[in-house]
Amino acid sequence: QVNLVESGGGSVQDGGSLRLSCRISGTTVSTFYRGWFRQPPGKERELVARIDFKGGNEDYMEAVQGRFTISQDSAKRTLYLQMNSLKVEDTAMYYCAADPSPTALRQGWARNWGQGTQVNVSA
Repeated sequence: QVNLVESGGGSVQDGGSLRLSCRISGTTVSTFYRGWFRQPPGKERELVARIDFKGGNEDYMEAVQGRFTISQDSAKRTLYLQMNSLKVEDTAMYYCAADPSPTALRQGWARNWGQGTQVNVSA
């Protein structure tokens, strides 16, 4: 069984920064692809960033390129999302997800999801 727990959300002003964390546990997660998704109010969930389970090969949605950075610790048990220069349009519930299939993760069909952490950015 895989368990993901996010933390680090909160309220910041436009231009501020936050770092989200996702603690990943389970016996087989070392080879799972991981990513961060978000769902703005009234909109579809979207893939924000993803990373290879080995580290590297990061990929970002265009709206956050140059502002957000996905990373993980050396044990591959904690996934991070550093968010800088936050904008009002970044307001959303943020979720981490993990799956053995990179395609499933990219398409939003990952089998393992956290409960989400809310990010609010005000003008």
